Amino acid sequence: MQHLKKTVILSTIFLNLTINSIAQQFTGFKNTEAQKKLEANFDNQLSAKRVGENIKLMSSVPHHIGSVGGKFVADEIVKQFKAAGWDTKIVTYQLLFPTPLTRVLEMKGATNFKALLKEPALKEDATSAQADQLPTYNCWSADGDVNAELVFVNYGLPEDYETLAKYGIDVKGKIVIAKYGRSWRGIKPKVAQEHGAIGCLIYSDPQDDGYGAGDVYPVGPFKNEYGVQRGSIMDMVIYPGDPSTPNYASVGGAPRVDHNQAENLLKIPVLPISYHDAAPLLQDMAGPVAPKAWRGGLPFTYHIGPSKSKVHLKLNFDWKIRPAYNVIAMIQGSQYPDQWVIRGNHHDAWVNGANDPVSGMAAELDEAIAIGALVKSGWKPKRTLVYCAWDAEEQGLMGSVEWVEEHAASLQAKAVAYINSDGNGRGFLSAEGSHAFTGLMTDISKSIIDPQTGVTVFERQRANRATEAATTTAKKEILNSSTYPLGAMGSGSDYSSFIQHVGVPSLNIGFGGENEGGEYHSIYDSYDHYSKYKDPGFAYGVALAQTAGRAALRLSEADALPFDFTALHKTVKGYVTELMTNVEQMREKAKVENELVHTKSYTVAADPTEGLKLPTVVAEVPYIDFAPILNALTRLEKAAQQVEQIKANADVQKLSAINAKIYTAEQSLLMTTGLPRRPWYKHSLYAPGFYTGYGVKTIPGVREAIEQKNWEETTAQVGEVAAAINRLATYLENL
Repeated sequence: MQHLKKTVILSTIFLNLTINSIAQQFTGFKNTEAQKKLEANFDNQLSAKRVGENIKLMSSVPHHIGSVGGKFVADEIVKQFKAAGWDTKIVTYQLLFPTPLTRVLEMKGATNFKALLKEPALKEDATSAQADQLPTYNCWSADGDVNAELVFVNYGLPEDYETLAKYGIDVKGKIVIAKYGRSWRGIKPKVAQEHGAIGCLIYSDPQDDGYGAGDVYPVGPFKNEYGVQRGSIMDMVIYPGDPSTPNYASVGGAPRVDHNQAENLLKIPVLPISYHDAAPLLQDMAGPVAPKAWRGGLPFTYHIGPSKSKVHLKLNFDWKIRPAYNVIAMIQGSQYPDQWVIRGNHHDAWVNGANDPVSGMAAELDEAIAIGALVKSGWKPKRTLVYCAWDAEEQGLMGSVEWVEEHAASLQAKAVAYINSDGNGRGFLSAEGSHAFTGLMTDISKSIIDPQTGVTVFERQRANRATEAATTTAKKEILNSSTYPLGAMGSGSDYSSFIQHVGVPSLNIGFGGENEGGEYHSIYDSYDHYSKYKDPGFAYGVALAQTAGRAALRLSEADALPFDFTALHKTVKGYVTELMTNVEQMREKAKVENELVHTKSYTVAADPTEGLKLPTVVAEVPYIDFAPILNALTRLEKAAQQVEQIKANADVQKLSAINAKIYTAEQSLLMTTGLPRRPWYKHSLYAPGFYTGYGVKTIPGVREAIEQKNWEETTAQVGEVAAAINRLATYLENL
């Protein structure tokens, strides 16, 4: 019913759009008709039926790293690439991957309870009873055997611990229980450990993705009481990849760091549980009633704790080295063989993984089959196409990171772009990436028809944003916009090492928004679940193949590679304006709070259980000089405009010379020493946040220094970012 209502609203907006024509823009092409014909032929080779068959095939067995099923899926992908005419090989890495030997969770005292820690098979789900399924656990938890009282910490974010402090509750020496959601899962134990907790439980509250969201599986798509979200808790914001080989590839003979010494692994035991297992633990809680915003969907009053009974958590892992199988397929370029357009999706899953990642992998395979058919008909790509299927993504992007670390020099010399996808489903186009690709993604989004509404995916995405706009003015601005709102890249999928470590321009593409569910990383992420609730008919698998395939083909065939640094300048200028505003608002807030201290004023908290909010003296916010970045941006604007003017008047020979240099321009934005406290991340504009995990922080060095009120570091990072932007301007001036 909710989807129906939204569809009606969108349909009304579509009446105000021009929906009978598709914008045929091919930025960077002198012969647009030839490219239009090529893409039409490509589209004709795509098959929703084949996408569905491949989703069913690859999700037919559990296929985590090092498993029999994992090798089966890798071999099937190789078989299909080779049949399509691609030069294909498996590249194997030996990666650390711990699996559980012991999992015990029990409570003793006022409540005596032992957790089930298992998802039952369902007759409606054909693969839910298979052998070789990984048990429910968080990869990279520490070994541990702890007994302590339990404290409820809401979503386990830094601000939740501020609330606990107001109640006088300390988690030091305690085990905490947090809800999944509002951040990446690894942030919850990270923050708990920082506050002295000795263990962490993470559960999925039914209000978020269970019966509070809709009918539960198998009646509906949402999480039933036994569903558990497996997942990595590696502190990827320090560095992703194999934690035992930081900054270098896990090849034969590589030195290894002991996992107990790895900087990106936590030191406390962590376990995910179902809301079936969480309920008795939460019911045992004593202490204050939880604030209203903390309460979930279970049918009892939520208390913060500590618990009346003691919780016993015991975890032990095998810490073995296991093989990971990356599939690398190539078609050599006919004119520019040393310019590579790279496309990737991971193939490993926590269990069967029909949605994550097989839905995206099936789309990539269909692109490869379609491109193979074009080659067999006599066409050759101008630039080399490299199609990749990564292993070990789920544990911390390991397959892609190790490949990038091994081939960093070659990639920085040859990689024009990396195009990523992951899980995919019914709904709206989502794309994020290097902002010089804004024009490219705008053109592509205006050339693809949404299979559900019959308008372009650009128009449908714009209409969806308009329905969610907070004001009439914002709605009008969105409806009048003609540019696709390309997002910035955080982390959580295989693009991270390409853009944030070696500076390869990247895109991450997928569809979703009408494919909600609660199957994520559970045994119920199956073909039965996916084909019924995520993308019935697999039409959005084809839409993804069209979108990512066009990106690959346009980058492969363009006369002028579609990098527009005027778009990047505009976006970065917006980020800087936001940072300046943030500092000014902090300065004004500090001024007001200090005035309240002098007048001994206070305010009443919104939640009566929190009592009075007494003002305290806060440090003044100093003036931060953003002039170095603003001056660098002025240079960048002129340089970027100059490049666009040169490209507009250049002949083929001149464009070829510009192309040979322009795709490496993004490397100018890398910082030699990387970000503070996490040097693996080198990009000055995009990184996952230190406390957001997957979520992006733009201009991260400056932004996070401001958030931490580290004003000396803020000034230093302003200088670093200004230097990076100046390097890019200089590079463009010399094209």
